[in-house]
Amino acid sequence: MLFNSHAFIFLFLPLTLLGFFVLGRISMKLAAGWLAAASLLFYGWWSPAYVALLIASILGNFFAGSAIARAQAAGDAARSRRLLRLAIIANLLLLAYYKYANFFVSNFNEISGAGLNIGEIILPLGISFFTFTQIAFLVDAHQGKAREYDLVHYGLFVTYFPHLIAGPILHHGEMMPQFARREIYRPQHDLIAAGLTLFVLGLAKKVLIADGVSPYVAPVFDAPGAGVTLTMLEAWCGALAYTFQLYFDFSGYSDMAVGLSLMFGVRLPVNFQSPYKAVNIIDFWRRWHMTLSRFLRDYLYVPLGGNRKSRTRRYINLLLTMLLGGLWHGAGWTFVLWGALHGIYLVINHGWRELRRRLGHDIHRSTPWGRRAGCLLTFVAVVVSWVLFRAPDVATAKAILCAMAGFNGLVLPEVWLAKLGAAGQSLQQLGIHFGATPALVRTGVLNWIWVLLLLVWLAPNTQQIMAAAKPALAVLPEAVTRLQWRVSPLWAVLTLALLLAVIVNLGRHSEFLYFQF
Repeated sequence: MLFNSHAFIFLFLPLTLLGFFVLGRISMKLAAGWLAAASLLFYGWWSPAYVALLIASILGNFFAGSAIARAQAAGDAARSRRLLRLAIIANLLLLAYYKYANFFVSNFNEISGAGLNIGEIILPLGISFFTFTQIAFLVDAHQGKAREYDLVHYGLFVTYFPHLIAGPILHHGEMMPQFARREIYRPQHDLIAAGLTLFVLGLAKKVLIADGVSPYVAPVFDAPGAGVTLTMLEAWCGALAYTFQLYFDFSGYSDMAVGLSLMFGVRLPVNFQSPYKAVNIIDFWRRWHMTLSRFLRDYLYVPLGGNRKSRTRRYINLLLTMLLGGLWHGAGWTFVLWGALHGIYLVINHGWRELRRRLGHDIHRSTPWGRRAGCLLTFVAVVVSWVLFRAPDVATAKAILCAMAGFNGLVLPEVWLAKLGAAGQSLQQLGIHFGATPALVRTGVLNWIWVLLLLVWLAPNTQQIMAAAKPALAVLPEAVTRLQWRVSPLWAVLTLALLLAVIVNLGRHSEFLYFQF
């Protein structure tokens, strides 16, 4: 079931809210069970066959986590560590089978010439997210941070539908205390209003913006495979269109997840906070998919040694972490290269900071123009990396990146020649060519690009707009905006108008891009 579907908006969500609050007056555990069952129904709407896999994963990790916690509480640290290793290996093997088996077999066949065939394996929706969430629980149980002996509560923690499919990746300790609070089982009208507004804002990002710019992406990324040579303008327009499609798709999902949870009185950790405003790549990863960055830092980078070892070892740890982070997103060499590229970006960023520190610079102070230059450089680096992320194969990514670098020349749409008049003639004399640009799919993409650039760089984000409601956990400090949400007739009318605009366009609803990861 999709957040941007009629069935979810008009049937599932109101019935789930109603049942939760009605049963909450009778029993907190009954209401929690209702919410867990509704979440399983939400998951099973996509494929009922994989509900059994999700339940088996929950049961296995619940009993493993309980055994780990009991061993730790009894002072048997060695047994706790053994159980932790076995449980993590079991989770990773399950994830590897569904997500990477075909990738490894195909690469083995290509190298060895063998003809192994394990058949098509369908990737269960959200398996990366519920697997990582449960690995975090197992580690927290080993460290004494989580002691969960209630299966209903644990099942709700894992299946909670606002986060189940595409995050955020949760920690047991930040969620279960909230579900233990009696007040969330009573309707809190201000939180419902704030959550509904945030949900509608996220829905608009997805339906009106991400889905609106998406038609300009595929023609560019399909062109190399069809034998079409892209020009510099076409390649950049396709890369930028995807840059904004992914941004508003994932940002919209993240807002909807936080807004939906807020209706139930539960705050999720913020997962997305204006990443294209980042002034360097370190800052970018503090803002993009923030809970994944936290997971990779706490459960991979730090155990590898983090920055506690030599500088060389630190850089190796960064590269390994980002390589595995890239592979987490998908079983393909393009994702591996994307992760490696971001690892190199981070090494360069940390190396630059270290050089400035040695020169006696205060790395925590910068000029306005320095921040703008850093933001632009970071944005361009991220756009380049998204080409690898989106391309179906390495050859396509290479063709698009070469075109972006100008290897195929700059050709402007021929319809511009007449519009530019004398200026067009001057450009021709300078060697700029005008001709057919089929991969642009009309030049309307340029209007999308400049409008969305202004939007991501200058507009306040939804966490700033909704700051009065404190909708999420662990929000980065941001400048206060005048556009502040409050419970008022004006905001009610604006939200309703935006919802109506979304509903009119729901007929073309599509899956969220992060569902495939």
